[in-house]
Amino acid sequence: MILRTELGKDSYDVVISRGALDKAGELLDLDRKTLVVTDSGVPRAYSEKVATAAKDAHIVTFPMGEKSKSLSVWQTLLSEMLEHSFTRRDCVVAVGGGVVGDLAGFAAASYMRGIDFYNVPTTSLSQVDSSVGGKTAVDFCGVKNIVGAFHQPKKVLIDPSVLSTLDKRQFSNGLAEALKMAATFDRDFFALFEKEMTDEVIEEIIARAIKAKKYVVEQDEKEKGLRRALNFGHTVGHGIESVYGDRFFHGECVSLGMLPMCSERAEKRIRASLEKLGLPTKFEYDIDRVFEAVSHDKKGEGDSVNAVFVDEIGSHRIEKITYGALKKRVENYLERGV
Repeated sequence: MILRTELGKDSYDVVISRGALDKAGELLDLDRKTLVVTDSGVPRAYSEKVATAAKDAHIVTFPMGEKSKSLSVWQTLLSEMLEHSFTRRDCVVAVGGGVVGDLAGFAAASYMRGIDFYNVPTTSLSQVDSSVGGKTAVDFCGVKNIVGAFHQPKKVLIDPSVLSTLDKRQFSNGLAEALKMAATFDRDFFALFEKEMTDEVIEEIIARAIKAKKYVVEQDEKEKGLRRALNFGHTVGHGIESVYGDRFFHGECVSLGMLPMCSERAEKRIRASLEKLGLPTKFEYDIDRVFEAVSHDKKGEGDSVNAVFVDEIGSHRIEKITYGALKKRVENYLERGV
């Protein structure tokens, strides 16, 4: 399956196909210097397949985890390209999850004011969400994704077969983002999460998630309006992740962040689907520390933030709310102890 993301001169294809990684040489323009970026959690064979297909490849592997999404690792990538005399005609390929994609994409956006970038996502999280849309960033001073750029990939290769190497927790972590898109945009899509998770259902979830994401990005590339809906669960979730990121994965934090932002009716279905996937729905966190982090949200405007709410599955509303009112809403939710 090929899905075209229409963004004028920055348009690109998203290829979803089992075995796509083995065809990287055919599907990507690698007849040039290629920086292959990966991390220690990705099977080495994946980056080597891309490197073997390239004319002149240089693999950089950094430690797995959010802590690597830093200016120092970003600088390492830039140094590698400078050392090997990369030009504007050369490219960067991310082979890994969201952290790899963010770092590699930001390095590509920064080097010589922007060179070609390809994304080969290997986790469920990056396949259903972060590989499409052009958001690239690093964390800075404890704030997630605060330094970065919009830089669209030239192409995205999604090979569902690589998900077989993920453990159940990592796999479910990624599906939280797909569930988020279903809850905000498509009730029929959401119904897939209430079915048995067969390979066929998983592949349909990936495709439906990408279709939803690309539709939103096509309408609002730079997050001025509709794209804000993709932040459902992220305002509070990023706060939880900033404080408890050593305990929870990103999708798990988003799961916890979605539930206080729903009507009771919508929350019941979302909670049931999260629990079915093995994602967390309860956690007693330090709300003061979490909201200290929330106050640094990129979507904030003064003492308010544009938050996303789901009253009915398949739809959403975006409402400006003060941090104080949002904190009170979350406190009331936690007091209910559901």
